[in-house]
Amino acid sequence: MAKVGVEQSLANVQQALRERGHEVVELKQESDAADCACCVVTGLDSNIMGMHDTVTKASVIEANGLSADEVCNLVENRLG
Repeated sequence: MAKVGVEQSLANVQQALRERGHEVVELKQESDAADCACCVVTGLDSNIMGMHDTVTKASVIEANGLSADEVCNLVENRLG
């Protein structure tokens, strides 16, 4: 399965993705996203200063308001 980067605060999403067989990497700093096929973020601190710096070419999924299963389904749909 694909390597998926997940923000530290989304422990339930990390666990659900691992249960589905994905390799999960905690996103603690920008470099953690380097080899990920997809990244899951909370979206709570997105665009605070109006800046959009891209650090990965991977798909980014905002988990705000979604259940762990919904996030897993979005990840799997994006990865094909």
